[in-house]
Order: sequence, then structure tokens, then C-alpha cells
Amino acid sequence: MASSRLVRWRSLFPLVLLTVGAAYSLASWNWCGSWAERAPVLVSQVHGEGPLRAGAAKVALSPPFPVVVAGYTPPRPEAEQADVPLYARAVVLEAGGTQVGLVSLDLLLVPDVLATRVRERARASGLEDVLVLATHTHSSLGGYDSRLVAQVSGTGRYREDVVDAITTAAGDALAQAAASLAPVSLEVGEAREQKFVISRSGGEKPDGVLTRAVFRGQAGPVAELLLYAAHPTMVPRRRAYVDPDYPGRLSALREEAGSGVTLLLQGAGGNATVAYSEGQGLERVSGFAHALAELAGDAPLSPVGETVRLSLARADAAMPRPDASRLVPALTRAAGDNLLCESAPRLAEVGALVLGPLKLVAVPGEPSVAAGMELLQRTGATGVLSLADGYVGYVETAANVQGGLGESKRQYFGPALLERLSVAAEFVAGAAGFTP
Repeated sequence: MASSRLVRWRSLFPLVLLTVGAAYSLASWNWCGSWAERAPVLVSQVHGEGPLRAGAAKVALSPPFPVVVAGYTPPRPEAEQADVPLYARAVVLEAGGTQVGLVSLDLLLVPDVLATRVRERARASGLEDVLVLATHTHSSLGGYDSRLVAQVSGTGRYREDVVDAITTAAGDALAQAAASLAPVSLEVGEAREQKFVISRSGGEKPDGVLTRAVFRGQAGPVAELLLYAAHPTMVPRRRAYVDPDYPGRLSALREEAGSGVTLLLQGAGGNATVAYSEGQGLERVSGFAHALAELAGDAPLSPVGETVRLSLARADAAMPRPDASRLVPALTRAAGDNLLCESAPRLAEVGALVLGPLKLVAVPGEPSVAAGMELLQRTGATGVLSLADGYVGYVETAANVQGGLGESKRQYFGPALLERLSVAAEFVAGAAGFTP
């Protein structure tokens, strides 16, 4: 009996080998094709100059519970409630008849399709152009990114009702902000505390700078923008609650202190992690939010004149072909490339925003500190806005990618990624009116 089973398995062995070989060959076939390189194409450009008006609003981002908690690889918990409320926070600015909106969402990332839906809804209510940004909290809801790699690696199963909830909150926040426009003055400043952040992967260290822009109306601050770079990964993993991490707590603290609606915007912090060590668990998250709130309050402010420049330019940049060589074993490289190709955008949007003395370049990913420095040098920008209007993953310098250093082990594209984004950033910086 045993002998007959052995003979049967031996007879099947060639078929098994043939099946495995065929599957490997099929997976290794070049399904990606070639990805054409082309110059950036301008998709939007608005410009105004004059007295500044601003309006702001925050709208609860109410998930259709139960929802998966996004931010990490499986297994992921499902949440039935929020521990700290999630919000869509928006500010609408107007100068010289030109309106620009910014909406910050308590999410891990903003896929380009979601950004487009939010922008279309805003345009339907008369708003000229919008930047859609994520706070990058790793403990908020998932389900809004239809790309397979995103569903597997961070955001969970795609759900249209989740997308509808996010789009509604963002659209309502922008509409309410636009409806509350009033004359404001602009004040800008910064504070620094380098001990709050460290580099998790070596290389250039985060500078710990917090940039602050205040829009002050007749009765007090209408809104505040805080630009800071540090990963919101402080909330303990596997908690069955959605949570905005330190960005949501920071915004709430500043709002309670009378700052107006406060938007936390992530800078170039792909390798920046929080070094604050006082307390454990949620107590530590709260402690860091209080420390940052105090840092923001201590930032000296300089008033900008009555005439303020406001411009926003956006362009599509052609992406290089995805490259899984640092993400998977060598034998599965081709299959890895094919998987990434199905989820990677061929075009990604890069933006440039001028707000008085602030010149901000917006990129759809997570640039490391070194990559951010290169973007600043090449564009003359004063800061980098990350996780804006799409998501292409981590962005490292070409040298780091070629050397396997820094965050390159997490980058979905090859060493040409930063160059493609930088060329587009230079292009929109010129279109928005950056000066050297």
C-alpha cells in the first residue's frame, strides 16, 4: 500500500514542478511594461495679492463603525468607537480675489483618488483650488484606499462608505470655512526643540523646528497652521479604537487655548520619530501633545504686511517604474515589481504654495530629512508639506537608495523617484512665483 502511494506521488511530481514553474514564470512576466518619462504638466495655477481674508472650520470625521484601524501590517483590530475624536480641519484663504483651501484629515494618508473627490466637491461650492493633506496618524480608520498594496500593507479592505464619510467631512469643513471668510492679518514664526525627535534610520537628523502661521481676525485668531515633522506612531498598536495620535491632541489643545482652528501639517519627516519619553502609552501621547502645544505658544511671531501674496500651482509628474528590489527576495523581484505596478500611480501630483513669506512645496509621500533638504535647495522653498494630494510612499535621496541606506528599504520606486519629484517641484515653484 505504501509502495503504491509512493509511486503515485512520484508520478505527480513532474506535474507539481510544472505547475510551480508555470506560476513562477507567469508571476515573473513583465506585466508592468515600460513607464514613459516626460516633463511635468501644469494642472492648476491660481495667484492673488492683496489684503488677506481667512475662514476656518472643523467637522467631525465620523467613521461608519465598525472600521479597521489603519497604520500597520495585519493583523489589524476593528474599532467600534473613537478614543479621541477624529476631524477634518480646513482653512480657506483669499487674497486679491483668489481663494485657496487647505484641509487636514486625521488619516494615515490621502490617496490621489480621494484628494480628487474632495477637490471636486470643493469646486462645486465655488472654491478655486485645494490642498488635501493627512496628519499621518497610524491609529485612525482605514478602508479608503482601493490599491491592493495599500490594503495589504496599511489601510485594510476598501469600503466605499468610508470614502463617502471622509469626503463629506472634508467637503463640509471646506464649505464652512469658505462661508466664514473675514479680514485677517498674518503672523509667522518658528520654534525649535531638537530633543523631541530623532532619526530612526540614521542619516540627516530632524531639526525639531515647528513653523507657525497665525491668521488673526478682529476678535482673535481665526486659524493656525503648524508645520512639524515627526511620525505619529505613539498610540500603542492593536488597540480597538480609532485615534488621531499626537496631531489630533495637539490641535485640540491649541484650539482650547484660543488659537482658532489648528491644522497640523507634516513636514519632511520620513525618518523622523518622536523621542519624547515621559510617561507610557496614551499618557506619553498626551504629554508630547502638551509639550508641542507649549512650544507652539512660545514661538515668536512676526507680522506680515497688509498686502499678502497667495498662490498655488500643481503639476503632474511622471513616476519611474516601481522597483521591489529592496522589498522582496531576489528570486521574487519580478513578481514584486508586478505587484507594485498594479498599485503604483504612473502620475503623481506635486504642488507649490506661497503664503506671504512662506514658500511650501507639497509632495505626495514621505520624504526623509535628506530628501526634504534637497527639495528645499532646488526650489528655494522655506518648507516641505508631505502626504499631500496622493501617496507614493517613502522618498529617499538617490545616493541612499543606491546604497540601501536610510528609508530606502521602504521605498516603492528606484533611485529616480526624488529626481522626478524635484523636477516637478522646481516647475511648480516657478509657476507659483517662488523667488531664489
